[in-house]
Amino acid sequence: MEQNEVLKRVIGILTQAGTWIHDLPAADDSDLDTEQGIVSDLLNDVMPVVAIPSNANAEEIASIVSEALGGRILQLTTAFAMAFWELAEVHDTGRTDLSSLDVLQALALRAETEPGA
Repeated sequence: MEQNEVLKRVIGILTQAGTWIHDLPAADDSDLDTEQGIVSDLLNDVMPVVAIPSNANAEEIASIVSEALGGRILQLTTAFAMAFWELAEVHDTGRTDLSSLDVLQALALRAETEPGA
């Protein structure tokens, strides 16, 4: 999955998080399971299937998993960090003309139109 696509999916999760927070007291377990499915879907799409040989020892398993998942975890972490930084920067400058949703929408638009955004 390309970094821009991961970033757009992360923005979707962060946007949805606002709804989760506002609806949490009224939500029942089935609502939360449905909402958390968005996060599971992202992880399933980004994370590769890792084949572990049946005779691998703990050290070999750790190495295989680290090699297979390291780049993908970096990709997710980078996307969340970029979104956080955009939100923090607007907050730190004291801008009151932009909501968090405005910032996330602008970031999503950049991810859609700029390669490597």
